Amino acid sequence: MKTKIISSFVLILSIFLFSFNTSTAQKNNKPFIVVLDAGHGGKDSGNRGNGFYEKDIVLDVTLQVGKLLEAQDNVKVVYTRKTDVFIDLYRRGPIANEVDADIFVSIHCDSHNSQAQGIGTFVMGVDKSGKNFETAKKENEVIYLEDNYHEKYAGFDPNSPQSFIGFSLMQEEYLDQSIMLAGLIQNNIVNNLKRKDRSVRSAPFWVLHSSYMPSVLVELGFLTNNTEGPYVNSSGGRSELAKEITNGILLYKKQITLATEDFKNPVITNEKVEKAIENTVENIYEGITFKVQLAASSRKLDPKPSNFKGIKDVSRDKEDGLFKYYYGETSDYNKIQLMKTFVQQKGYQSAYIVAFKKGKKVNVPEVLKSKAN
Repeated sequence: MKTKIISSFVLILSIFLFSFNTSTAQKNNKPFIVVLDAGHGGKDSGNRGNGFYEKDIVLDVTLQVGKLLEAQDNVKVVYTRKTDVFIDLYRRGPIANEVDADIFVSIHCDSHNSQAQGIGTFVMGVDKSGKNFETAKKENEVIYLEDNYHEKYAGFDPNSPQSFIGFSLMQEEYLDQSIMLAGLIQNNIVNNLKRKDRSVRSAPFWVLHSSYMPSVLVELGFLTNNTEGPYVNSSGGRSELAKEITNGILLYKKQITLATEDFKNPVITNEKVEKAIENTVENIYEGITFKVQLAASSRKLDPKPSNFKGIKDVSRDKEDGLFKYYYGETSDYNKIQLMKTFVQQKGYQSAYIVAFKKGKKVNVPEVLKSKAN
């Protein structure tokens, strides 16, 4: 189920980026800007599992990804580092902000004191279980190598969970897009390279929290694993990993392009949206029913198409003394996203998604986060 979750985020990106007018290359005719961040560097070697150097591996993979992306039309690549130099952690995210990037991808390798293995991708978040804290802690501790880190990080302590309160607020707006991007990369690597799936998860990485665009961190595998470490360190392994990361990014870009082309014309028919829904990759949330709320009114209207700008299948419920009018009913989040965009194009600009569990409303962001943790 995990890899199915990952591949199904294709439509989430396209709808969210279009609907919420986030920064997209197509919107302003600017190139699609990708900021690639090779973790560690210089005096910071990263982990040394099996005697390998994380900083060298991730730099090589990052440069390969960049080269493949630069060969594409209308793609611009910006690197936080292209050589073996040390870049302060607090500077990496802002580099992406300064160039108005569309996405930020940070590349790392994992380590553990066991023979743990597998590919994992992360979005910014403080998981309630704390199970991902140790992974983030290892990456965040690089701040101790920086000069005047007390001043730069305002007392932030990578060893203290309390330091992460409010840490994910900056990335909250881009959670869905970040999950989708992470998912496409994760799915490509797991399925095409037959690597163990450690899924898309959330963790409090400093490098992700200050960027103003969808941002993910990729852990290529465990250098400490006696089989996976040599694979990740090999030229063949690096090349394969770079190719799949690139393909994930390009699929993400493709979906933005498709969304802007498909929804340029505000006249979208019921038939068109129904056909699009049929072709949507599933993104099922078991036990959850999503609907699009069109309106709330004291007036009791017949939910027929003529009363709702031609929209079919509108339902009506009474709640807190008001009549609520909904479109759609599905446990598939991708489908409900498309439905929401459809009604917005029909004139219901303030329409939004609601979620129900056993007939009771539940918080949509919490439902979405449940898959990232």
